[in-house]
Amino acid sequence: MSEKKASSKELEHHEGLDASSGHYAGENHDSGAMLGTPGEWEATVAEAQSANTHEHSLTVRQALKSYPMAVAWSLLISLSIIMEGYDTILIGSLFAYPSYARRFGELDPSTNTYQIPARWQSAMSSGPQAGSIIGALLNGYIISRWGYKPAFQIGVVLMTTFAAVSFFGMTVELQAVGQILCGIPWGIFATIGPAYSSELCPLPLRAYLTAYTNMCFATGQFIGAGVLQSFITREDDWAWRIPFGLQWMLIPFLMVTSVLMPESPWYLVRRGRYAEAEKSVRRLMTEDEQPQARPLVALMIHTNDIEIRMSEGTSYFDCFKGVDLRRTEIACTTFIGQITCGSSFAYSATYFFQQAGLSSGDSYKLNLGGTAIAFCGTIVSWFLMRRFGRRSLYLAGMGGMTTWLFIIGALDINNTKPAVKWVQSVLCIVWLLTFSLTIGPVGWAIPPEVSSTRLRSQTVVLARTTYYLGQIVANVIQPYMMNPTALNWKGKTGFFWCGWAALTFTWAFFRLPETKNRSYEELDLMFEARLKTRQFKSYHVNAYDSNEKRVQVA
Repeated sequence: MSEKKASSKELEHHEGLDASSGHYAGENHDSGAMLGTPGEWEATVAEAQSANTHEHSLTVRQALKSYPMAVAWSLLISLSIIMEGYDTILIGSLFAYPSYARRFGELDPSTNTYQIPARWQSAMSSGPQAGSIIGALLNGYIISRWGYKPAFQIGVVLMTTFAAVSFFGMTVELQAVGQILCGIPWGIFATIGPAYSSELCPLPLRAYLTAYTNMCFATGQFIGAGVLQSFITREDDWAWRIPFGLQWMLIPFLMVTSVLMPESPWYLVRRGRYAEAEKSVRRLMTEDEQPQARPLVALMIHTNDIEIRMSEGTSYFDCFKGVDLRRTEIACTTFIGQITCGSSFAYSATYFFQQAGLSSGDSYKLNLGGTAIAFCGTIVSWFLMRRFGRRSLYLAGMGGMTTWLFIIGALDINNTKPAVKWVQSVLCIVWLLTFSLTIGPVGWAIPPEVSSTRLRSQTVVLARTTYYLGQIVANVIQPYMMNPTALNWKGKTGFFWCGWAALTFTWAFFRLPETKNRSYEELDLMFEARLKTRQFKSYHVNAYDSNEKRVQVA
């Protein structure tokens, strides 16, 4: 494949971009120039360059062998997201849970069943997202000021406390309040997981460990579906109280993790604590790899210096300035794509199955099977990302889900045949598989990759907040579209989400760049050069070669 080259107009005012060779040389750097704080901690630009070369040379197998503790800590911190996935399916599925509906719902004469009113369904579905927005924004501030470790510790304490409200609450109002409060630590965990993993892991492992966040989410949903299936035959309040109480199961484990976890070396570099950053890096690698610790910190300092030149600030407002505006747009839209693809419809599958005419037993069995498929799909997605990259998977996934939603809606136009409800239900499972193979894991991987390192936590927070805002809107309107006492659209709801999925596909086609195999330093320079979306995949970047031809267009 020939290299793609930017036109002269696109390169205007971007010094260092070679229009003839398709390379970006960055600034003129002397390889012997010093990085760090004189007299305290110093390294050379040559060491930063060697670290960049070394990271690119690592295979996945070598990275796993050389950075075992980076992998371990990333996996442990992301486990906290199991709790968000667990509660997400718990709340959506409890609306159709017989004992829960009897306790908090009202008798519907038309169906002779208990139904939780649509307004309370919306409140309990959207409440966690409102709390998560608070938690996410709070987390961005805490990380920027004190680091990842204190933020994670605060999240664990809040989760331990707020889970009690849902467990002991015996009114629908308390249930709604409990979900709002629990959303605060969920927002903290959901924004720590991908950002922390992206800062601990070397380049070959970055996508896998950030995408692992989605597997934790799917794991929580799988556990939740299994727990609900286990207690569906109980008719007392313990049928729903036990599932809520099981949220405390992970707390002791997370408490120990929060005390022992290393601080992110990127955070320490941003604070000028270079010696501590090197010590943190050494904790993540094997003894054989430790000669790379100092050059790796030098690379972090060099990348940080480039970003300071591009943008001095590290506040939320700086995410909307200059080239960072484009990066924020990509991060936010990629994340909200997990909503516009129809997740509120598919993830309330149990309720849809029942409204389609399936029994409670069949509905929960299908739901359990769907979450198991989603779990397995996330594992397969790791291999797909290695082969195809982020952009290709995102486009394929969004296109596939658009198709499934359209077919579900079309089948509901003439649903007099009994087999139609089963076909629609199976298509919901196919949707879940498509999501877990593509949009689910890729949506978690792109925001921390595409953001600048100085604004990573803020960008991930803004992206996740955008997701939560979209979730609030979706959770408000979804019950009204599905509830038999409201619009009662049933499968025709697929048409609504099909339209939004198609719009997101269009955005991704024109705006989503490929970030596979790109270091943070390389992405900084490519965004600064304002490359077109399709040029990201094949463009060559060199941040160190001062002898390469440079072009500056007036």
